[in-house]
Amino acid sequence: MAVPFVAGLAFAAAAYAGRYGIIAWQAFKARPPRPKFRKFYDGGFQSTMTRREAALILGVREGTPLDKVKEAHRRVMVANHPDAGGSHYLASKINEAKDMMLGKIKGGGSAF
Repeated sequence: MAVPFVAGLAFAAAAYAGRYGIIAWQAFKARPPRPKFRKFYDGGFQSTMTRREAALILGVREGTPLDKVKEAHRRVMVANHPDAGGSHYLASKINEAKDMMLGKIKGGGSAF
């Protein structure tokens, strides 16, 4: 008499565990995607800015279209603007990087 009771109890426990697993999996799949962490440029600026360094500062590739460069400049500048507590030096380097990527300057030219 005890064997069928224990078997039924084990079956019920397995069913509840399966139900919990399905609910947990559905919640896992439905969660919003988390942004992937990107590695940003660490700094250590060169005396004369190169196109490669400008691309690293803005977080784009060297062959990025002009509209994407402008979007990247805006995104980086919003995070580092002097009026929002950012550094004047970093803001000048970000602007210099944008000018370099847009072809407005050929090299060097920071106010600092």
